Amino acid sequence: MEFDRYGSDVLSGDWKRKKTVAPAIVEAANDLVVELASDGYCGAVVGTEGRMVRLEDRRGKVRLFPLGGGFLIDGRPVVLKAPAKVQARGGKLISASGSIAVTDARARVARASRIFVEGRHDAELVEKVWGHDLRIEGVVVEYIEGVDHLEQLLAEFEPRNDRRVGVLVDHLVTGSKESRIAQKVAAGPYGKHVLVVGHPYIDIWQSVKPARLGLAAWPVIPRGTEWKHGICEALRWPHEDQADIARAWQRILSRVDSWTDLEPELLGRVEQLIDFVTAQP
Repeated sequence: MEFDRYGSDVLSGDWKRKKTVAPAIVEAANDLVVELASDGYCGAVVGTEGRMVRLEDRRGKVRLFPLGGGFLIDGRPVVLKAPAKVQARGGKLISASGSIAVTDARARVARASRIFVEGRHDAELVEKVWGHDLRIEGVVVEYIEGVDHLEQLLAEFEPRNDRRVGVLVDHLVTGSKESRIAQKVAAGPYGKHVLVVGHPYIDIWQSVKPARLGLAAWPVIPRGTEWKHGICEALRWPHEDQADIARAWQRILSRVDSWTDLEPELLGRVEQLIDFVTAQP
């Protein structure tokens, strides 16, 4: 049996159609001035402590607030996140993905190759954890709103040896619709220039370790119930409309700081895709 070094079983805009703009995710960098949407309190960031941000008002008083949504910058809603962790290990700086951080290089000009992911949430999670690596390698991630039309997109993109496509798919398990599409792509005219891999989870949300949300496990949602709405209902989070679902995702995403917050079934797949699209022709 061949050894799989990736484990057992990742932002560009949507180029197909215009989307509702979600609140920007902004690092809580020192001196950034933000306002609380709830009461108008205004302060400058003077540091973060765990999952809290320290804000200093014009009188010099410092208060602590939870990172996440509920902030405004110039009147626009934003989600505050902790500054990207670049940790020291053995004298070397480590990025959020666990790779050695490159601190003296500019982002590379984008390669012709691409990584496709199913949706905005997938793209945001990949950017948060692998963004440093992707910019250094010049890899662009595009979200394609599901894989039902993957073959059509590939025909338009026309992959070749120096223009590869890696695709990350949700719920890639035996017998699933996604697995059948992956098999057709592999057997199709672009098969050797396209790599479709996936994780076993119904949605990318599940790739975040439940413990990061204070859960022992993700709730099991009955068939016939829209999964994200079911998750929010089970966790007693608002779920009346798409705006509620978007806020739920930002809540989840705010709990992710690095690769250690994600399940290994996702980690190996993303690393495999990055290797595939950056390999020398």
